[in-house]
Amino acid sequence: MPDINFATPSQDAVEPRPAAGEGGNLRWDIIELLFFAYRDFVGDPDQELEAFGFGRAHHRVMHFVYRYPGLKVADLLDVLRITKQSLGRVLKQLLDEGYIVQKTGDNDRRQRLLFATPKGEALVQKLAGLQTTRITKALAEMAPQDAETVKRFLRGMIDREDPDKVLETIFATTVNQDGKE
Repeated sequence: MPDINFATPSQDAVEPRPAAGEGGNLRWDIIELLFFAYRDFVGDPDQELEAFGFGRAHHRVMHFVYRYPGLKVADLLDVLRITKQSLGRVLKQLLDEGYIVQKTGDNDRRQRLLFATPKGEALVQKLAGLQTTRITKALAEMAPQDAETVKRFLRGMIDREDPDKVLETIFATTVNQDGKE
């Protein structure tokens, strides 16, 4: 990957595009902060996952299967917004290596319900620990009430028209814990 120095443009570089407020109402400041925050937020687990031959798709599957035991494969497809083929490859690897188990539904035998194994739970806990450390460090630089502002901002970034069951659960949990939304 080429080394890019944003601070000192090369002789051939053009002038940087206008920042937020200068060139319309585009929020370049927030856009770029989100890019870099996401890069580093997922970068910590990426390094850990690499040792297992796993990637971000594995991480997302493991996260939601762990957090929502008994999640249906169909619902997981909706949550991740990936194709059945993409999920199939990742899910097969996680099943074959013992990180997830699949059970049939009690009421509907066609349902495939997913559960993390103890091995999968340990991996998710380790990855969440890395991300929690990063979050805790960032929040430590803020006033305690600012964490609520951050949560409101992130909830506001999510498409609320999405009929996703996991999001409904997250929003309901948020309302119940905070007493407001």
